[in-house]
Amino acid sequence: MALIAAAPIFGQEPASGVVVAPADKTEKAAQGADAQDKSTEPQLPFQIQLLETHIRFEANGDSRKEVHTIVRLNNILGARQFSRIGFDYNRAFQQVEIPQVRISHANGGTSELLPSAVTDAPNPAVEKYPAYQDVRVKSVRILGLQEGDTVEYRVITTTTKAPLAPDFWLEHTFDRSGQVLEENYELNLPESRKVETYFSSFAPAVQKDRKDENGSGRSLLRWHFTADTSGNSARPEKLEPDIVLTSYASWEDFAAALGKQLLPNQEAVNALSAKAKEIAGGENPSQNWISPIYYFVSQKISTIDLPLGATGFRTRAPSEILSSGYATPEDKFALFAALIRNCCGVHAGFVHSGDSIAEGGMPRPSVFDHLLTMSGSFGVGTHIWMDLNLEVAPFGMIPSQFRSKAALLIEPGLNQTWSQIPEQLPFRGFQKVAVDARLSETGDLAAKVKYTLRGDNELLLRVAFHQTPKEKWKDVAGLLAISDGFRGQVSSVTVSDPKATKDPFVVGYEISQPKFVDWTKKPVRVPALLPQIGLPDPPARNVAGTSKSKIELGTPLDVDTRLTLHLPSGTAVEAPAGTSVERDYATFSSKYVASTNTLTASRRVNFLAREIPGDRAADYNAFVRAVQNDQAQLFTLVPPTSSSTEPNAKPLASKP
Repeated sequence: MALIAAAPIFGQEPASGVVVAPADKTEKAAQGADAQDKSTEPQLPFQIQLLETHIRFEANGDSRKEVHTIVRLNNILGARQFSRIGFDYNRAFQQVEIPQVRISHANGGTSELLPSAVTDAPNPAVEKYPAYQDVRVKSVRILGLQEGDTVEYRVITTTTKAPLAPDFWLEHTFDRSGQVLEENYELNLPESRKVETYFSSFAPAVQKDRKDENGSGRSLLRWHFTADTSGNSARPEKLEPDIVLTSYASWEDFAAALGKQLLPNQEAVNALSAKAKEIAGGENPSQNWISPIYYFVSQKISTIDLPLGATGFRTRAPSEILSSGYATPEDKFALFAALIRNCCGVHAGFVHSGDSIAEGGMPRPSVFDHLLTMSGSFGVGTHIWMDLNLEVAPFGMIPSQFRSKAALLIEPGLNQTWSQIPEQLPFRGFQKVAVDARLSETGDLAAKVKYTLRGDNELLLRVAFHQTPKEKWKDVAGLLAISDGFRGQVSSVTVSDPKATKDPFVVGYEISQPKFVDWTKKPVRVPALLPQIGLPDPPARNVAGTSKSKIELGTPLDVDTRLTLHLPSGTAVEAPAGTSVERDYATFSSKYVASTNTLTASRRVNFLAREIPGDRAADYNAFVRAVQNDQAQLFTLVPPTSSSTEPNAKPLASKP
């Protein structure tokens, strides 16, 4: 089954559900996406003086959206941001016109941009992929903008015969940051279509009108919003935007409509029967096919990084996807479904990456942003959740932001609309860090660091190295070193194959730091050169009379860190005492051993539970303090008297 997770959605969507202008900084600001806090930024780079939006939907799902924007550029940064403004659209069912771009110059006079300033090109993500070049960006380049200039423009987006027509939907949130001074918003809806609506109590009052056109009634809804400069206009967090409308009567109707787009027909399934058996190694059809087919589609078919719905949820033929070797998330699911249906069931669905989506919420695709897959049959054997899109996710592993979320299942006739993604990993998570270091007679430090990982951090690192050219892997390793408190020059980076997901992920590097210690200071005290073990923050004090919230510990994880530090000959070492703390939700232990010329250290924490009751906060605070106190302990080093030590060496300012 395919699942989708939701990212931030900008309002004013056309019937296609594709964001009209994600590259348009003014519209993003108008919807709060790039809003800046005045308390921390005295002057905004630009300010929208007027934003007017008129959207008209037809009974057949067609739409027309016109946006009129007047924006003042407050400084050179704002001028640079508006040197090019762009609008995303899909040429297969949309048209974008930019009939007006006028610049009023701060030093007087106005100028109009000629049509030749408008360019139309494929979205950068699909430039090399012919099958998706209908996904485009129409943009305007504006040269010579200066501080104090005012830019005024109009953009018209027309949607005709979108893939999910006659259904349509829309959502919008008014800006409350002060970035938009005045906003007018109008919806023109056909009365012949039943449309579900939601209007936030925090939005301005709605003015409703009715008019007749060619014998058919229409409803006009208008909002007028002005900025509140008092600083009291913050919008409380909530699940729904200020304005939501949808023509879908229920989530079941929405699921059925998307199922028709995403799921292949039996002819496509039969056409890939031989290929499915080849991928499965010739075995008879069974659930054993799921893993090899997952790895084939995940890793052999390149994922095109387009926003979900950029193609209107229209999919290509599975055989075409297979031959091209690349696909959007929707197309990867369509190919997987065509292959796997030769042995097992498969279900498509959507999941939200942020706040949970209530089943009673307004059904629309704009609340989802990621496509996952689930194969198997309900009540028969097991069903397995997968992420086909990352290309390096281990089989059965779902990114942490989607686990435990409610997923909308997509398939006509399915008697279950929502399902919860399991919170557990397909394997026990662990992290092993081994540090083999050497401290020279001149105080220089050289270390080899090796990470072996399974779990959420494994997936993050696999994705990071997979998406980074090999010649820049050193930069990724450098960031990893900094995040773990190591300072110095990183070199000799080694990484296991990010696509070899059946085995733990291994990252190694060497790091050197001159003048790590000053041997002229006796004694010398150094920390254990190990990454600090991170623990969830202790809960804040509850307000009197309120219930104590649970303490979230996250996915069960075993962290094991070990150090061997080689010292100059004759160096005496004094080690701190180790610590051992055991709870039913986590355990921690450390061990420090000192001998002449060598010291060793090990720390291990084992998270056993995902959460603990809030009334155990005092006990958890004590556990955290014990771990933090242990990690703050230092080794004491006394070097031998040697002419080779540098009497005038200066202490190092920063240490791991």
